[in-house]
Amino acid sequence: MHITEKQLKLITEVASEKAIEAYNEYMNKKAKEKHDRRLRNTKLLLKNYRTFVLHCSEVKMDIDEIEQPKDILDELERDENAIESIKKSKERTLIMVNFINSMLSVYKALCERSIKPEEQRRYDVVYKMYIATEESKAEDIATCHNIETRTVYRDVNKACNTLSGLIFGVDSIRFYD
Repeated sequence: MHITEKQLKLITEVASEKAIEAYNEYMNKKAKEKHDRRLRNTKLLLKNYRTFVLHCSEVKMDIDEIEQPKDILDELERDENAIESIKKSKERTLIMVNFINSMLSVYKALCERSIKPEEQRRYDVVYKMYIATEESKAEDIATCHNIETRTVYRDVNKACNTLSGLIFGVDSIRFYD
C-alpha cells in the first residue's frame, strides 16, 4: 500500500492537532493541580497556625544562642547538621508566622472595607476557627452568625481562595481560556 503525499499531509495535520490538543489538556490539568495544591497549602497553614505560633513563642533559647557541643561535633558531623536543621526550622517557622500574620492583616483590611457583610463574616469565621487563641467549632460559629454550619465551611473555602492569592501571589490564580 502506497500513501500519497496528500494523504501524508492530512495524516500529519491530524496528528499534529491531536498532539497539541493532548498537550493543552495536560497543561490545563497541571495548572489546576497547582491551584488546588496552593489552596490545600493555605488550608494547611491555617490549620497549623496555632501550632506554629506556639512553636515560635515557646522557644526557650534564641536561635543564635543554641550552643553546639564542640566535643561531640568534632566526632559526629551529623550532629552539627541536626543542630543547623533545627535552627533553620525555627527561623523558617518564625518567618512564616510573621508572613501569615501580615497577610491576615491585609485580608482583614480587605474584608472590613468590603460593603458585603459576608466578606466581614468570612474573616471572623477564619479568625475564630484558626487564628484566635481559643479555637471555635463550626457549629458555634454558625450559631454566633445565625448561619448554617455548611455556610461556615463555604466561608472558609472562599476565604482560603482569597488568602491563597495574598500568600502565593499570582501563582495561585487559575486563568481560564
